[in-house]
Amino acid sequence: METSTLLIISTVGPENPEKATLPFVLATASQALDAEVTMFLQSSAVVLAKQGEAAKVQAEGFQPLAEMLDTFLESGGKLYLCSPCLAQRQIAKADLIEGAQIGAAGTLVSSVLEAGKVVTY
Repeated sequence: METSTLLIISTVGPENPEKATLPFVLATASQALDAEVTMFLQSSAVVLAKQGEAAKVQAEGFQPLAEMLDTFLESGGKLYLCSPCLAQRQIAKADLIEGAQIGAAGTLVSSVLEAGKVVTY
């Protein structure tokens, strides 16, 4: 049986803890079902991959975002961040968590074309 692939695109950061957390809930649940998951963070969502920022996000009723992010990466998830979005927020590569990769429109388009399913938050 072929492995399912899922691309999750998120545009919501720490300004809305619940909406910032939901993509990681879906990602880790999908990984538990043996799906290969790629996440692409755009807009304010890129802030979540800055060292120490995910630990500040806690949505009521959900596991802490930092724990889900760690689980996602430890389970083989791929995490891409929008390069223009990082530049706009003056976030340097050295500021990012381990495992975060920087991508631009071409990376996103390739990920969309390769994914079996795409979900956007």
